[in-house]
Amino acid sequence: MSIMTFVGLDMLIGLKTPKLIVPTEFKPTRADRGWIVMPFGKNPWWIYLASSVPALLVTILIFMDQQISAVIVNRKENKLKKGCGYHLDCSGWGPDGGLLLHGSALMESESSAPGEQPQFLGVREQRVTGLLVFILTGVSIFLAPILKYIPMPVLYGVFLYMGVASLSGIQFWDRIKLYLMPSKHQPDYTYLRHVPLRRVHLFTLVQITCLAVLWILKSTFLAIIFPVMILGLMVVRKMLDMVFSQHDLAWLDDLLPEKEKKKDDDKKKGKEKEKKKCKADDSEEEEKYRSYSNHSRAPSRTWTAASHCT
Repeated sequence: MSIMTFVGLDMLIGLKTPKLIVPTEFKPTRADRGWIVMPFGKNPWWIYLASSVPALLVTILIFMDQQISAVIVNRKENKLKKGCGYHLDCSGWGPDGGLLLHGSALMESESSAPGEQPQFLGVREQRVTGLLVFILTGVSIFLAPILKYIPMPVLYGVFLYMGVASLSGIQFWDRIKLYLMPSKHQPDYTYLRHVPLRRVHLFTLVQITCLAVLWILKSTFLAIIFPVMILGLMVVRKMLDMVFSQHDLAWLDDLLPEKEKKKDDDKKKGKEKEKKKCKADDSEEEEKYRSYSNHSRAPSRTWTAASHCT
């Protein structure tokens, strides 16, 4: 609704804003070639060999983009039964965003009481929504006379909103916000229970540095080696073993989501607390029995703890 509002304001006021460029004809993007591109033409022979290098880099980038998205969607906690079907979505629309948003939109949960945290049930696995997206994408070809009035700032605003909304629940973003929070106002993140705050900040700083390097590299003429730099992050991650202990890395870089980590941690702490309470109760019962035996005229007996801690 907000998109329609701002598009209408742009048309009424008559602002000179850059509009969405929509082709009016169904033809190749270049006028000097047809639909069929011949593999051999006027280029020298060595260009075909040299082009295999950037082609390999692009292949690596697309493969990693698709596989990372598939791994995120097919996580065990999403309770998917037909997760392999989402690989088909990767080949049809933006694998870096559309697939993830599609899976998030189909998640369902229920709450049995007011104020109670919703319980995640799973994902409504179906192909209807994906099919509708593809159909609407095809129909948009016939809407070119209307789409050309959409200002580019409006589209950028939509993309910005989608990006900011998707930051919620990402551990990296949560750890960045810890830089601006006093200790008493920090949320009860599970990794803060086990890893010192200064080590958390150091790990986050390494990630910010890597992100900045990738961003700068992508904005220069060296962007062609961007896929190689992404593979280089694997080397950086391996080098972190020399800076952080495996205990710290298990809490800061584990695949298990924050909610599941906190649930498991609370369960372990509950068991430990119960064991300590049981041992304290047994010690108190033993002390009472010994005190009774020392002051009683009845013959002493060996005390046996009927402990419920085992």
